Amino acid sequence: MKALTNIALAAGLSLSISSLSAAADNSATVTIQIAGHEVPVVAGGLYDRYHSNPPLSVIAEQDPTLDLSWFKTLDKTRVDMGFESYSPNFYYRNSRVTMVFTADLDALKAQMPAEVLEQVQPLQIWPGRGLIALTAYAYHYCDNDSYNEIALSIVTNKPGTANLGPISLISQSLNSDMWGYVLKLPVDTELARVRGVVGYNLPKWLTRIDYRDEADALTFDVYDSETGELDFSLKAKRLDDVSTEPTLATTSFTNLDHDGNLTWGHSVSRQLSAASTSDADQATLTLGDGSFSAFIRALNPGRMISYEYVPEFQAALYAPEPLATLLE
Repeated sequence: MKALTNIALAAGLSLSISSLSAAADNSATVTIQIAGHEVPVVAGGLYDRYHSNPPLSVIAEQDPTLDLSWFKTLDKTRVDMGFESYSPNFYYRNSRVTMVFTADLDALKAQMPAEVLEQVQPLQIWPGRGLIALTAYAYHYCDNDSYNEIALSIVTNKPGTANLGPISLISQSLNSDMWGYVLKLPVDTELARVRGVVGYNLPKWLTRIDYRDEADALTFDVYDSETGELDFSLKAKRLDDVSTEPTLATTSFTNLDHDGNLTWGHSVSRQLSAASTSDADQATLTLGDGSFSAFIRALNPGRMISYEYVPEFQAALYAPEPLATLLE
């Protein structure tokens, strides 16, 4: 069965990522308006100049090491998502790690709105247990400049299909088309927060997220937005058996928009290097005393059953649509 979705990047590639991130971190900011929100963005950065629609020629000029062939096959369209933008949003160079745990089925259902539960439900893997996926993203270079993000999601069936538990999970995995309901989604830039909340109806908030690309692991330290103290750490070891054959995978979610209407959204990823394992020793989640840690504990998570290591991927995030368009 496929994963629920080189060991190190070449020296030049690593330097490219570092220089792009450093440029963003050290640049001055300017304030722009998005749907009535004052949002600081990197002065002269991609978003400041192009608002989600930079020419690929500019991307190639800024980072000649990037393979942009996939993005050339995708068309952006102007959309109204609570503010004027373009869909899909492009993510040119990124890293992510995903840990999948079992969790209490009733606790998962209690976190989902009744309207969403009428369309999708958590996949029951065995009696009383569903699945949650904790994914940490480092977006090194994208239309929104650069930022880090942590996603906690319930694994569900696809709207309009039967919930067959393990059979549905296997089907989604084999088709590289995973569905979920997003519970938590903190980010570390105000631009990512406002765009996510207003445009994608996602539960985002702003907090500190420290990403470290270390010799033996990718590490994310997530801080509590209220106290400023370390909330939890995710340390994901580098895996040896990494595939460098590009593959496409889709992740989709069902939720409610700001008017209470059912919507769905999706992201397509082009995975350039990836590996997975069920060895629980390869990725460690260390919970602390923060509110996010308390929320995870309340779901009664079990042992990690899958870890996916994707040190290099590209992605296209599409604007949400009414769920009726999918069901039709």
